[in-house]
Amino acid sequence: MFDGLLATVFISAVFDGEHIGQDKTAGTVGDLAFCIGSAQDLQELVNSMSVVSRVLVVEDERVLAGAVVNYLDRAGFDARAVHTGPDALDVAREWNPSVVILDLGLPGLDGMEVCRQLRIFSTCYVIILTARVEEEDTLEGLAAGADDYMNKPFSVRELVARVQAQLRRPRDPGNTAERTFGALVIDPAARLASVGGSLVDLTATEFDLLDALSAEPGIARSRRELINVVWGENWVGDEHLVDVHIGNLRRKLGDSAARPSYIVTVRGHGYRMGTGE
Repeated sequence: MFDGLLATVFISAVFDGEHIGQDKTAGTVGDLAFCIGSAQDLQELVNSMSVVSRVLVVEDERVLAGAVVNYLDRAGFDARAVHTGPDALDVAREWNPSVVILDLGLPGLDGMEVCRQLRIFSTCYVIILTARVEEEDTLEGLAAGADDYMNKPFSVRELVARVQAQLRRPRDPGNTAERTFGALVIDPAARLASVGGSLVDLTATEFDLLDALSAEPGIARSRRELINVVWGENWVGDEHLVDVHIGNLRRKLGDSAARPSYIVTVRGHGYRMGTGE
């Protein structure tokens, strides 16, 4: 079956490289290229899918969006595409996807603002796609509430792997006993955190980081260790991704990097949980 699938994909697109999304202005299938791997690789992707998860692809280049949706569908996901910012928000409200793959350069409403508004009503995982070369753009996207990012051009196979990694979280429930650090109370079983009795609105990634740190409060965790726990051991990218999410987490908890109560920076290493005092 999958050998035939690969043959079909080869017929419908020209394979002239290893990445997709390299030229957003091309607008033809022949300008797209896939990093698909072997039939066995694709079979393994499908076998690893225990339930059908919804993935919303938000990309204004229709050929690129269609190619990504087609690959996600064939890998076992329920995927659909929209091409503007307002449509992304409308479909996300109605369809309730588990993952949103979000391009930053969108008509109608910028991807940054789409991400911010998504966070008002949805806890879905967000993976941003960007052709922008400035690091500040990626950091701004993460600060807006995205969980992960990929730069264009990107490998479709890696994109699918990133989607799967998000959906596998949390992998290990670990110690689910309630944890208290001064005014901060963390309930791992309910995935809730409160400060002074008021619930704190955290994204899935922010809660996973807080959970990882608070599970072993006396241990300093490096960025790489936190990435392995939250994003998975196969995640590849800039490890300062952790710093952006920690900054968001501190802000929501009312914490300060200069005088931390809950999350302490361990210089030259990473972070550990504070006492709450």
